[in-house]
Amino acid sequence: MAHTGFDVGLGIAVRCVDGGLEALISGLPSNTDEQRTIGVAFAGDDDITDQQWNVAVDPTIAVSNMPAPFARKLRNGGKLQLRIAGGAEDGRNLRYVLDLPASNAAIDETLTACDRPLVDPRDAAWADVGDNGLPTNLQWLKRPRPTYPGVPRYERGFAVVTCIADPEGRPQDCVVETEHPRDAGFGQATLRAAREARLTNSLNPDAPITPSRFNFRVNYNVGNGPVGPVTPSRIRRPN
Repeated sequence: MAHTGFDVGLGIAVRCVDGGLEALISGLPSNTDEQRTIGVAFAGDDDITDQQWNVAVDPTIAVSNMPAPFARKLRNGGKLQLRIAGGAEDGRNLRYVLDLPASNAAIDETLTACDRPLVDPRDAAWADVGDNGLPTNLQWLKRPRPTYPGVPRYERGFAVVTCIADPEGRPQDCVVETEHPRDAGFGQATLRAAREARLTNSLNPDAPITPSRFNFRVNYNVGNGPVGPVTPSRIRRPN
């Protein structure tokens, strides 16, 4: 595991657990939502880019949707700016400027332990992916319909899966980018749902798809009501 603590009380960790990669920011103002907005800018970035991070079971911890690209950026060291939406006591944004360690050895070991490349030119392609996880040339023809894995062990959790859409719109080479909690089975449940999904060319539905990377996230929640419509972003199960 690679971990760095800062005087302002924040911590950044990248860890590999049972082959699954996680990138975490700890010590944040508490947030009870499923996701929170964190602006991120590394050394050399022109602007702070807002990202959606997942709120962990501990509400002061945020978990990255895409831990490998985030970890690869950490390798470069230098200044890291974080903007926590609504993080101040009066509801204003809270901003941190952090000095990352110059050594990347611990991050390299963690990425390697999880079979993730230290450099991946495909990371740049995620800039063209929309908030729904799909590039502009793709849309859902048949959405993933995940089911809650077994008897609920946690009140809530999530998984993020990335795939490549083949020319016929079938998800291929799907991998779990991250899941939380690690032992809840949410990653495998989301992979099973991905196998039944289909995509189509949003610009010309009759045309084949240029193989494209995409991602989707599933939130799992144990609720008190009946199971509502299942979408790629939320699934509930009654007690």
